[in-house]
Amino acid sequence: MTQTAEVLSASRPSYVRLVGVVSAAHFVSHYYIILLAPLMPFVREAYGVSYTEIGLAFTAFNIVSAVGQTPAGFLVDRIGARALLVAGLLTGAASLIITGLIDSFWMLVTMFALLGVGNTVYHPADYALLSQHVPSDRIGQAFSMHTFAGMLGSAVAPASLLIMQSQWGWRGAFIGAAVLGIAVAAILIAFRDNSPVQTKSAPARATSGDTPAGWRLLLSGPFLLNLVFFALLAMISAGLYNYSVVALGALYGTPVTTANAALTGNLLWSAIGVLLGGLLVGRTTRHGLVATIGLAAMGLFTAMVAEIDFSAVALIGVMSLIGLFSGVIMPSRDMIVRAITPPGSFGKVFGFVTTGFNIGGIIAPLIFGAIMDRGNPRLVFLTVAALSLVAILTVATRPRRPV
Repeated sequence: MTQTAEVLSASRPSYVRLVGVVSAAHFVSHYYIILLAPLMPFVREAYGVSYTEIGLAFTAFNIVSAVGQTPAGFLVDRIGARALLVAGLLTGAASLIITGLIDSFWMLVTMFALLGVGNTVYHPADYALLSQHVPSDRIGQAFSMHTFAGMLGSAVAPASLLIMQSQWGWRGAFIGAAVLGIAVAAILIAFRDNSPVQTKSAPARATSGDTPAGWRLLLSGPFLLNLVFFALLAMISAGLYNYSVVALGALYGTPVTTANAALTGNLLWSAIGVLLGGLLVGRTTRHGLVATIGLAAMGLFTAMVAEIDFSAVALIGVMSLIGLFSGVIMPSRDMIVRAITPPGSFGKVFGFVTTGFNIGGIIAPLIFGAIMDRGNPRLVFLTVAALSLVAILTVATRPRRPV
């Protein structure tokens, strides 16, 4: 009895703490992604530049993130996830400190490229650590907490950054954000890993760590399909998050306050859905079915927004339902990838497939911006609905792990 208690106290709290610190790193990553947006008016005024010129910082960040994430995944598998995650946190923090201290617009753009370098490690390192150290019967909940923490970072960033800006200016806000990354890196350095668990999702077998073999794995059908799946999800989110408010105003004359309330409901219930999805994946192995049902519901409700001029309350309710289903599928999304990933390849695989987020983030503004420029706001919602249905094709069947 005493021996059993000792085992529980030694092992279970260890991986629970690991989930906490990895989720904290994911919180920081999303916090840094949002960082420039709320501070943009102050940065633009300080340097006297246009919005297009400010956009160069976003472009530099996203290009570096997209190009570097898969190579970062190979490094995670080769030299270890924790070291790379600490390096990523400190690199991001350093880029923000330099931006805050050096009065140069082009240094800001350069440092956002460096921030992109730091950003490349989060997904491959986070998923590798969770997959290696969390028992299989708890991994779904771990993925959901990880995703929820990232969403929380996005939600907390605007208000907290503006508070820091009001006290210390935008440069002080950058440096204050850097302190957050340094603090999480320090916690991660102090953390002592528990021994890796044996995963049930894949049989123990050797996985070649060399680059050619790794790329053959990544460029096989199942992983390319997941890359497309992640890109489609990013495009769906970008369409709703960035264009729903203006599209509703143009389509139905929806007041900005009502449209923003609907978007807030979507974001809030998406976060709640992630937690519910974490509970669901612990009770079923049919993750493809969960994702299919969630995507179908998203497509249906989004098409309804395109065709029906809802009352304010009904609109908020429907947009919240879209958010709920989008959140529920996220843990299943991660479990689909994990189920086909060989041991020793979690870093490179998650680094590769989550590059879809960057690809989708680059493509979506071109599509939805053109739709709005052509004066067809209804098509914003119909396109989101269509993308949801297309995404079903990537998860309707469970591909086998490449041999």
